[in-house]
Amino acid sequence: MPVEETFWSRVQTSFERQGLMQHIGARLLQVEPGLCALALPYSEQVTQQQDGFHGGAIGALADIAGGYAGLTMAPAGMEVATIEYKINFMAAFKGGEIQARGRVVKAGRRVIVTTAEVVHLDASGKETACAVMQQTLMVVPKNY
Repeated sequence: MPVEETFWSRVQTSFERQGLMQHIGARLLQVEPGLCALALPYSEQVTQQQDGFHGGAIGALADIAGGYAGLTMAPAGMEVATIEYKINFMAAFKGGEIQARGRVVKAGRRVIVTTAEVVHLDASGKETACAVMQQTLMVVPKNY
């Protein structure tokens, strides 16, 4: 990574290109080597028919958090693409916000394995487990 490029700026530049994340109102919370945390506030854009956070929104947030944790381990000039992920939903929530905390488990030259924990924070700040994901990423050339 070039000296002038920080982990935060590298991830933020890519994150700002994510139309879905911008559309649903997700935001970056933390970026460190091997770690990325994102938040998604409750809104009509991210609900399912029973007014809880939609599983697709939860999965997308976990995917992006794990992906950006992996990006911090990829060489300069490279990006990452998700090969696969598996997610377990543990509880449904309304209101507040969800946060996904992605971490690198193993970073290889071509494949990076990550995990992400998704938690719900209610209005009082109480944190409850929501979902857990395991993901495999492929290191690919950056094309923008």
